[in-house]
Amino acid sequence: MNDTFHIRPIEPHDNPAMAAIIRSVMPEFGADGPGFAIHDAEVDTMYEAYAQPQSSYFVVERDGEVIGGGGIAPLENAEPGVCELRKMYFLPQARGIGAGSAMMQRCLDAARMHGFHRCYLETLTGMDAAQALYARSGFTPLCAPMGGTGHFSCDRFFIRDL
Repeated sequence: MNDTFHIRPIEPHDNPAMAAIIRSVMPEFGADGPGFAIHDAEVDTMYEAYAQPQSSYFVVERDGEVIGGGGIAPLENAEPGVCELRKMYFLPQARGIGAGSAMMQRCLDAARMHGFHRCYLETLTGMDAAQALYARSGFTPLCAPMGGTGHFSCDRFFIRDL
């Protein structure tokens, strides 16, 4: 394999691969208990979940294999104009090759295209590489969660203007 990768919109046949990635990566960081995105109903139907208005989901593909993904959607129970960066997870082979930065840019561009003015995300202490990416991408920490994601076990919250 090489370090080249391709980011494209999710397709229906990507659902099993993304579900497997989410269910593999989240436990790696201790994010498999109650209150984490691993239990969201959309994990098995990512294509359908992000085929909704103001939503986009992308996958990272390398050598024909899906190795990660990320997306944006309106932040639940929040003011209009705020989206959430959601379900951005990468297998180990997708890390350290620039896929995270490229995916972040693709998601933020999609958020702007959908008319959002701010982007929110939540994560977990210990996801240090992800938090470094968020900081490099212009996100700043918040003291408390926004909206109503249902992810009550997340303990780090970030926002950025678009």
